[in-house]
Amino acid sequence: MQQNKKNKGAKNVLMFLLYAGPAVIVFTAVILIAFINGIQLTFTDWNGLTDEYQYIGFSNYADAFRNALFWESLLRTFKYAFGVVVITNVIAFLIAFGLTRGYKGQGLFRASFFTPNLIGGVVLGIVWKFVFSEVFVQLGKRGIGIFKNNWLSSPDTAFLALVVVAVWQMAGYLMLIYMAGIISVPREVQEASLLDGAIGLKNIRHIVVPLIMPSVTICTFMSIKSAFMAYDVNLSLTNGGPFQSTELVAMRVFNKAFQAEQYGVGQTEALILFLIVAAISVTQVILTKRQEVEA
Repeated sequence: MQQNKKNKGAKNVLMFLLYAGPAVIVFTAVILIAFINGIQLTFTDWNGLTDEYQYIGFSNYADAFRNALFWESLLRTFKYAFGVVVITNVIAFLIAFGLTRGYKGQGLFRASFFTPNLIGGVVLGIVWKFVFSEVFVQLGKRGIGIFKNNWLSSPDTAFLALVVVAVWQMAGYLMLIYMAGIISVPREVQEASLLDGAIGLKNIRHIVVPLIMPSVTICTFMSIKSAFMAYDVNLSLTNGGPFQSTELVAMRVFNKAFQAEQYGVGQTEALILFLIVAAISVTQVILTKRQEVEA
């Protein structure tokens, strides 16, 4: 009996190594070791170019916490993430709800809304840069006041432009996840709720949303992660301007590490960002998981 248990245990270990072993090895080599090495570099004055560096203790952390520009970019990123997460999830849910009602041609609309997600961030930024600087200005000349000026020339409208582009790109992807959740709601539950008078917003609030909370958990988590790590659109659309008013923290970290050649400081700021995002993401998952119910 004991021998059989040993054989079964050895077989399980062998199967794990066979199927999951390569992934674990790659994850350890590419992610885990690099992450640990990155933490080590936060205690150095490495410039990112030479092989020489010295350990300077917690000086980089002190510099990061004292640097007002870092906290300004972090606060700006919080505002950006809040706007993107809320607006994107609301729009994605509404689109998904509308495109699961059985209307004719909804397959075409699904493909149309999803298409922006297929465009790379740099290309997306270049395309929208033309839209904001050329198309919007032409619309402004035709009397549409909101488009009177180039949105990228003013700090407030440039920040809004970043949010608009992020929402436009991500909403279609989250739409698919919400659609999968809405379609999985049992028809019997929907019919029973209609008989009980849960119509319109009541149906959405009390029936649909509680039953698709797993989709809400996934979409919220993905949008938080994407918003805090935004870099490519930030680079190609505004490049942090005007006057660094749209420089998100990911761009600041990159510039600090690779342009200012202060890799230790940049890595420290990146680690602080990681800890903040991890705390927010874990809290969000716990809170939304508690709201999940079974049909």
